[in-house]
Amino acid sequence: MDVLKQLLGRLHPLIVHLPIGFMLLGLLLKWYDHKRLEHQKVIPLIFFWGGVSAVLACVTGYLQYLGEGYAFETVKWHLWSGIATALFSFLIYANLKRMNTVAFLAKTPLLLLPLLLFVLISFTGHQGGNITHGEDYLVEPLPNSVKSALGILTFEEKAIALTDENWEEALLYEDVIKPILNNNCVSCHNPKKTKGALLLHSEDGILKGGESGEVLQANNAEESDLFARMILPLENDDHMPPEGKTQPSKEEIKLVGVWIDAGHPFKGSIKEIGLEKDLFRSFFPVKQNFDHPDSSIAAASQDSILAIEKTGIHIDRISKSSNFLSISCINKPNFTDADFDTLLPIKTQIARLDLGGTEITDAIFKKLAQLPNLTILKLDNTAISGQNIELLSSLEHLKTLNLTSTNFGANQLQKLANFNNLQKVFVFDTKLEVSGPKTLNDSKIIVDYGNYELPQIASDSIIY
Repeated sequence: MDVLKQLLGRLHPLIVHLPIGFMLLGLLLKWYDHKRLEHQKVIPLIFFWGGVSAVLACVTGYLQYLGEGYAFETVKWHLWSGIATALFSFLIYANLKRMNTVAFLAKTPLLLLPLLLFVLISFTGHQGGNITHGEDYLVEPLPNSVKSALGILTFEEKAIALTDENWEEALLYEDVIKPILNNNCVSCHNPKKTKGALLLHSEDGILKGGESGEVLQANNAEESDLFARMILPLENDDHMPPEGKTQPSKEEIKLVGVWIDAGHPFKGSIKEIGLEKDLFRSFFPVKQNFDHPDSSIAAASQDSILAIEKTGIHIDRISKSSNFLSISCINKPNFTDADFDTLLPIKTQIARLDLGGTEITDAIFKKLAQLPNLTILKLDNTAISGQNIELLSSLEHLKTLNLTSTNFGANQLQKLANFNNLQKVFVFDTKLEVSGPKTLNDSKIIVDYGNYELPQIASDSIIY
């Protein structure tokens, strides 16, 4: 029975347009025909069917009210004005048919009932729109400053702004939980639109709960309606926010659960409440890690590029939006220290340089120090040992250094600790012991020794 009630109730948004269409057609046709008198038989019939369809709309609307959990205070004006609209449609039908059973209709001015019906249709439709879209639906696109000037209550969407520096001092409810609720829930649960008689814009409203009772159970997120509805499948009728509305991210939902499990405190910082940093990392600003300097630079001369490419060196622009270049000697394994001078005409544009597998020596470090924007440097499979590698510390943009399969030794490794912006150095198959330091410069530089082993899985033992 409940399923049938819900099904019929959800037909209301479809059926409600039928009486509106019938009645507006009847009003327009009556205005058009007031002198011609060509449609006097069909106009009463239109208002009759308008009344019938309005009754159906009232019935399905009432079933929707019962099945969807709306508070009566929310729907009462829409319901009563809908009933009045159906009644007026039948009264106009009776008036046009000159039914003597309704005595007062004979004294009613012919235009009064249609005028009242038009007012009722407008009022009823407006109330229905408020229930469906909220009272501020028409003014929602306006800037908050304009809304405030008009006396309209606003609920500002607020991003969760946390950083590595301030996350511990941030207030858990004010800076994290409240923005989650404001951004995803308050549009349907505020003083103007109290769906389920639940208010989520304030501490008092949250603690009071709705018509189904309290929505928070201290220290028990799974039994708290506020959290339990968020984790239901999206297609579930009880899932909140409902399908079609803005949905919180899985990280936001998790934080709501953590907040409830912590006793849903409305005061206190994240540090005071004792929550882990990992819960908030997804809200930290994403730092873009470019493989070139985060700046603009003039394009290199095409003549210089063509001249270098003729020697067998491959040159690419890093991207269409950047003039920085990627240089590779993959097709020139006989590249030597002396050949480096051919790159000097484009030295300021070089951001990535691959000298892997070439004939360079430690003398190359003095030359590489002339590349002010070098960001990624590959020296793998060469004869370098790392002597004088400290000369590269002047390269303020250098982030990645590949020394795989070289003669790089342990006595050179600590020199890299003075590289201010270096992030990762690859040292697989060098003279370094795998048990050596895994990081440098207070863990800012990762030393990658490679030689990874993948764990065996069951399918590895299958014989085909």
